[in-house]
Amino acid sequence: MRLSTAPAMHAEALTSADAPTDLKAALWDMDGTLVDSEPYWIAAEMDLVGAHGGHWSLDQSYAMVGNALETTAAILQEAGVALPIREIVDFLTASVTAAIRQEIPWRPGAKELLAQLHGRGVRCVLVTMSEASMAQVVVDALAEPYFEFMVTGDQVDNGKPHPEPYLRAMDLLRASDPSLGAHHCVALEDSVPGVASALAALVPTIAIPHIVPLGEDPRRTTWDTLVGKTHDDVAAVLSAKPTFNGAKA
Repeated sequence: MRLSTAPAMHAEALTSADAPTDLKAALWDMDGTLVDSEPYWIAAEMDLVGAHGGHWSLDQSYAMVGNALETTAAILQEAGVALPIREIVDFLTASVTAAIRQEIPWRPGAKELLAQLHGRGVRCVLVTMSEASMAQVVVDALAEPYFEFMVTGDQVDNGKPHPEPYLRAMDLLRASDPSLGAHHCVALEDSVPGVASALAALVPTIAIPHIVPLGEDPRRTTWDTLVGKTHDDVAAVLSAKPTFNGAKA
C-alpha cells in the first residue's frame, strides 16, 4: 500500500568546492545489483503473457529492466494480458518471491561490499522498485541487519527513473542527520531507469551493468563488477564525482 504521507523531497547540490565529501550512506538497488533476480522477473512475464495467448521475448523483457512495476504491468496489458494493473503486479511479485524463497542468486561481491560498508559505519538503505513483501525476503536472508530501512516501489508515487525513490531515502536519512546531503551518498545501480533516478536526485552513482548494457555517461562511475571492491573504492567516488549544471552533485 502506498504511503499517504511522504516527507518533503528536494535535491541538494554543493555550492562550494570545499563542502565535505565523507561517505555517510550507500543507497542500494536490489534487482540486478544486490541479487540476480532479473531472470525470475523475465520468466514470470513470459508465463503471464503466454497464459493470455500472447508472445513475450527476451528483448521485450530487457527493455523493462529497472522500471516501476506499474509501468511494466501497463506494457504487459498492451501485450495482451487482460488483467488490471494491480493483479499483474501481484502475479509478478508472487512469482518472483516464490523463486527467491527457493534460491537467492546474490550478485558477485555484493554481500561482501555491503558487509564492509556497514562495518565501517556507512548507513545502508535498500532503494528498490520491488514491493516491500518481496524485498523483505531478501533482507531477511542477509547475515546481519545491514539495511537501516527500505524504500520500495509500493512506498512511492513515482518509481524509477523518477528521482522520488532516492530523494525519499535521503529525506528519511536526514531525520536523524539533518546535515546529510546527496554529496554524502553513493547509489549502486545496474539499470538505465535506476541510474537515471539516482542521477536525477543528484546522488553520485556507481553503475554495475548486468542484464542490459548502459550507454556512456560521464556523470556516473561504471564498474564491471563489485568483486574486490571496498569501502575506500566507494568513498573515492565522492571525490571524483562529476558535475551537474556546474555544481558538484
